[in-house]
Amino acid sequence: MRLTTGETVRFAHLDHAASAPCVRAAADAVQALLPWYGSVHRGAGIRSQTSTLEYERARDLVASFVGARPGDTVVFTRNTTDALNLLARALPPGTTTIVFDGEHHANLLPWPRQRRLPCPDSPDAAVAAVEEALRTVRGPALLAVTGASNVTGEVWPVRRLADVAHAYGARVVVDAAQLAPHSPVDLTALGADYLAFSGHKLYAPFGAGVLAGRCDWLDAASPYLAGGGASAVVGDRPGEVTWAAGAARHEGGTPNLLGAVALAAVCAALARADRAALHEREQGLLTRLRDGLARVPGAVEVGAFGGGVPRVGIVSLALPGHDPAVVAARLADRYGVGVRAGQFCAHPLTRRLTASAGAAACGAGATGLLRVSFGLGTRDDDIDRLVQALGDLLSRPGSGDQG
Repeated sequence: MRLTTGETVRFAHLDHAASAPCVRAAADAVQALLPWYGSVHRGAGIRSQTSTLEYERARDLVASFVGARPGDTVVFTRNTTDALNLLARALPPGTTTIVFDGEHHANLLPWPRQRRLPCPDSPDAAVAAVEEALRTVRGPALLAVTGASNVTGEVWPVRRLADVAHAYGARVVVDAAQLAPHSPVDLTALGADYLAFSGHKLYAPFGAGVLAGRCDWLDAASPYLAGGGASAVVGDRPGEVTWAAGAARHEGGTPNLLGAVALAAVCAALARADRAALHEREQGLLTRLRDGLARVPGAVEVGAFGGGVPRVGIVSLALPGHDPAVVAARLADRYGVGVRAGQFCAHPLTRRLTASAGAAACGAGATGLLRVSFGLGTRDDDIDRLVQALGDLLSRPGSGDQG
């Protein structure tokens, strides 16, 4: 890209937590299907038959990717927010939902009968808080928890939380939007009843997501979208409808075939990859980034749990005395580095972290934090350029002032 200085540089995309770049596997899968593109579940012609087979093959690939168990289902949605709203609509009447206030809004706002807990300061505190909350719950309950924070990159103790929840008869849904691109996500290993994630975080295009997990609540609920595909039989009078079972019940209308195929292609590619080697590479980049940022005066790394917890490739910084939005814009224009500034759809957590770091509070007109996030394709020199650029900007008077 061409900078405001006139120099041309390779763009360093360090905003994977918002949207990861589409990988070749997704693009190739879409390109291969386009000549045969047609309606799914709607026709006897070769296009429709091919499209139907590819759509259901995509479902099988995603099911394998998440370790779906007998009795589990995979529903294609638009994104993680859509998937979690679907599950919220499917909860049995009277279900109590337990959620920490450090969640992304996708996993904070949809839940009814919500018991909201303060974000804990350690994994042990998270487990203790969930157990304390569940002691007084009567009737069905659901714990909604992130796999990895979209603000701090900290990995949550999902398996420990799930074990506690199951001991009290509660179910668990994991927002895996930030975990899935960085780590294998397996329903059994995590102890999860449900998983939700988005294609655009997982190196696929926008518009495709997944809700995977136990089918009984989903089969008992009213369809998420009433319409064709969700209905098995429609009578002559209003209300005379027999709804479909399984995933079709909540996939009313013509589905996003290309989105599902692209997402499944990435799942298959990651399943074939050496995830341990990818993890080691990412952790090396994370260490390089955090060590470099620690030497930048005025950049304060924030975290909910403190040091020592596992992390994915996400780091957020408070910039006392500087406006993160201005700094982010200048990183892009002057250095060719793309990051994110703001509150990252996690306002309660971001306000708390900003205040604890001594930066301006995130109220009306506030700017929040600066977030750096990376993944496949990130290079050492991308990290080095960000660290150098941020150091230059924060050391220059007026380069990123608030106001």
